[in-house]
Amino acid sequence: MTTTKALQGIFAASITPLLENGAFDSQGLVAYLSYLAKQGCHGALLLGTTGEGPSFSCEEREQILRTALEVRQEHPDFLLLAGTGTPSLEETILLTKTAFSLGYDGVVVLPPYYFRSAKEAGFLAWFEQVIRRAVPKDGKLLLYHIPPMSGVSLSLSFLEKLQDKFPDNFYGLKDSSGDEAFCQQLGEHFGKTLAVFNGKDNLLPLALKQNAAGSITAGANLFPNLLRRTWEAYQKGDERNLSRLSEVLEQARQVIDHFPPASALIKGLLPRLTGFPRWQPRLPLLPLAEDVLDQAYHLLSEACGNPTI
Repeated sequence: MTTTKALQGIFAASITPLLENGAFDSQGLVAYLSYLAKQGCHGALLLGTTGEGPSFSCEEREQILRTALEVRQEHPDFLLLAGTGTPSLEETILLTKTAFSLGYDGVVVLPPYYFRSAKEAGFLAWFEQVIRRAVPKDGKLLLYHIPPMSGVSLSLSFLEKLQDKFPDNFYGLKDSSGDEAFCQQLGEHFGKTLAVFNGKDNLLPLALKQNAAGSITAGANLFPNLLRRTWEAYQKGDERNLSRLSEVLEQARQVIDHFPPASALIKGLLPRLTGFPRWQPRLPLLPLAEDVLDQAYHLLSEACGNPTI
């Protein structure tokens, strides 16, 4: 079962709640996704970088993806994307098929990041296999472009070739390069023919002006309303408000970049910002120290007040 909804708006790159013993907190995930919906997110990406996707087995990922669907009992229009990319072609195909069979609105797929010195022709053939074998006729695949983490930087020419081969299934990309020039080039080159989701909160205003479909960011866990207000200011053509919000986003994003990894930071700050418990990151990531969280909370509050209000 797949859907045909247009993908656009503010998406949280959701965390994956884990209990003290490392077990997946299924009830916590559903409650958390409901919280994101109420805070203004149009949807969420499960098992991306912030969701620590590569740290979970295929079986665990399927359980997490199944559980997340329960948010639609309360928020039926909440859009759900699944991170399904792994270095293994066969595992990526399996996870992608699973996501679409569950009714996910799209998948976000990393390039096979272990052999990062492979030629672009090899990456292209890899994505062709994923799309041909795992993406249904009305399915939407987003390429996950995050060179700082994956070590794989793909060109505009690569994206163009994939678009030419699969105009109906290669829907767009999540661009987490953090490169302002590349952000502009995407808009200039593809316009709205590819759905580009910016992955760096502070670049959202620029990306929207370059025809981006929205954002998928770690910051949407900590300041979702700020991002939603930015989205709405752009939609209304409110340049004055958009400029003001851009400055706030710049400061807020600096906090995330200054205290990596984002998943551990978010899990450490959520109890201070919300009523959620102190969820744990999965090894090899470790919780951040309390003094680090104190400093991060102070800087975030200084940047945007209580970011969830």
